[in-house]
Amino acid sequence: MSEKRVLIAEDEKEIRNIIKEYLGMESYAVDEAENGREALELFSQNRYDLILVDIMMPELNGWEVCRKVRESSEVPIIILSAKGQEYDKLKGFELGVDDYLVKPFSPKELLARIKAIFRRNEKSSREEDKNHYEFGTLVVDFESQNIYVDGAKIKVTPKEYDLLEYFIRNRNIVLSRDKLLDGVWGIDFMGDDRTVDTHVKMLRESLGKYRQLVVTVWGKGYKFEEGEVS
Repeated sequence: MSEKRVLIAEDEKEIRNIIKEYLGMESYAVDEAENGREALELFSQNRYDLILVDIMMPELNGWEVCRKVRESSEVPIIILSAKGQEYDKLKGFELGVDDYLVKPFSPKELLARIKAIFRRNEKSSREEDKNHYEFGTLVVDFESQNIYVDGAKIKVTPKEYDLLEYFIRNRNIVLSRDKLLDGVWGIDFMGDDRTVDTHVKMLRESLGKYRQLVVTVWGKGYKFEEGEVS
């Protein structure tokens, strides 16, 4: 896992030092800005995983910093402010901030909220990964149920698509014909298990240079296995 990088935009040095100390305990890399203009300069030069923004800062206030950041980035933002009125919180959320912490706050609570944001983002990334599959130039979009090779959409029957998705979601597992019939055709299917062989042959033809990903396991069935493409 790559090191998380956090930008602290806060004009009070003592608060920056305390936050930096706690973030350091989690091995986060930290950059500091003592005013809004410096914060935007650092933001334009570096990639951050999260930004902590005080509202009452010289040069540019925190509202302006949030507004400018949101023009080009969805990086998580937590506001740190002595302004705890509902109006201020609503203004922050309308600007697209992820959390709002009122001063004085516990550094441990701040750290817990930061970790919660990172966990949510990592979960979201994993869920996005589940929406499609990529291997080389083979792309399978599970939402649109489209298959692409070398950027071109390939034509398959609905059952070929279902078979490929089932293979991908169970890759590296040997699947018997009966297992494939249950998983793709349904347990009520009354046809011959040679239906599987026919559709595997059709799928391989549709996949072209990626046909070798569908491997025959003699005497047992098939499996989807990433390997060299001829």
